[in-house]
Amino acid sequence: MTAEKSKRAAYTLEFKLEAVRLVQGGQACSVTAKVLGIPNQTLDSWVRQATKGKLTGAGARPVSAEQMELAHLRAELARVKMERDILKNRPHGLPRPLCIETQGCTLPERGQWPTASWRF
Repeated sequence: MTAEKSKRAAYTLEFKLEAVRLVQGGQACSVTAKVLGIPNQTLDSWVRQATKGKLTGAGARPVSAEQMELAHLRAELARVKMERDILKNRPHGLPRPLCIETQGCTLPERGQWPTASWRF
């Protein structure tokens, strides 16, 4: 039996900086790592390297806007799936949360959407 070497994941500098920004913004490192689908230890080392100013990317290849948007959408999808699972697995004694809009609707062409809060 031959052992195949697994290829290490290569992350762009933009992805690393965004992950570090989330952690430095107050989000827990373990939660951020889980949402982004990376090991917790990897994110910890990125944060330490960023504080020292030695954080580098995977290579010199530029990242297109589509690739950046895809990464953001994947992270948002993971976050929404986690929220869905939390709501789906809630204890049966708790009532279902109600969505209450706090602002009026605006035009979606401007990129503005109504904000909402959840009441339990």
